[in-house]
Amino acid sequence: MKVPVALGARSYDVIIGPGVRHRLGEVLVEEGAGSQACVLITSASLRTLPWFDAAFDVATHVIEVPEGESAKTFETLERVCDELASLRVSRADVVVGVGGGALTDLAGFAAAVYLRGVRLIQVPTTLVGQVDAAIGGKTAVNLASGKNLVGAFHQPVAVVCDYETLETLPERERLSGLGEVAKCWLLEGGRAKDLSETSLEDLIILSVTLKAKIVSADEFEGGRRALLNYGHTLAHALEVLVLERDPDELRHGEAVSIGLGFAARLAHALGRVDASVILNHDQVLEALGLRARVPRDLGTDEIIRAMSHDKKARHDLTFVLAGPGGFDVVRDVDPLVVARVLEEFRGEQ
Repeated sequence: MKVPVALGARSYDVIIGPGVRHRLGEVLVEEGAGSQACVLITSASLRTLPWFDAAFDVATHVIEVPEGESAKTFETLERVCDELASLRVSRADVVVGVGGGALTDLAGFAAAVYLRGVRLIQVPTTLVGQVDAAIGGKTAVNLASGKNLVGAFHQPVAVVCDYETLETLPERERLSGLGEVAKCWLLEGGRAKDLSETSLEDLIILSVTLKAKIVSADEFEGGRRALLNYGHTLAHALEVLVLERDPDELRHGEAVSIGLGFAARLAHALGRVDASVILNHDQVLEALGLRARVPRDLGTDEIIRAMSHDKKARHDLTFVLAGPGGFDVVRDVDPLVVARVLEEFRGEQ
């Protein structure tokens, strides 16, 4: 199926289904008219997998980058751009990002800044990439002080989500993707009891459709799109704090699941929701096999300092929180309340 992202002249489709990677040549013809070359940005390990078999009718080059968040650095970005220049890639050509969310972030940013912008096709091969990272045009690399602090909006011309790439996904990566799925399920008012009747494919379609709808209404995150950062204020803070010591210690979706559990408790502490919201959040996470556990070796003060650097913040603590009328961006939350809720949440573990 195709889910449209309606952005006027920059509109594109998210193509979803088993085996749709074999349509990449067709997509390139449709969306990359005039291309003489395409450049795949991917990792060495992904190139060895059985589904890495897409073919194009133009010259095809491959640039290999590291796995995961370790790819999202200025050093890697500079190397990718240097290789694009060595290949004499022009604005008429196409960059194709093939990999997980971190890799599509990097590929998208390289496509955004090389020659001030070249065409981009995203082929997310992880669950978190398919339901979130590759859709919407947000691209970035990390700084030591925060995740995704340097980036650009650069919409792809197509996103191709092939279920078959998920068959080789390690269990931990699958669970990480379910963190973003849980976010979408909760934003859509989903209840835990209904998850048993919902297939993974249906959850992917729900998540993609929600993101496409919100991005279509708010491309540059001036309002409603910020809701897609539900659970991410704490999640990004935790990721930054553990990234320096071990990039593999905490995956993005794992951090999001922690952030979702915390956000429900913070909303309750602020009188925005009753305790049933906490219960439903916990049950949704449990039903998806997720555990919301704050790393015990991270201090409350350092977590709060890291949260204050969140992109939504305006020199304050800002969260997306549930409320009586749905979800809202809540600014200037009292740090003492945040600290108390964080300590109580940690004490539940």
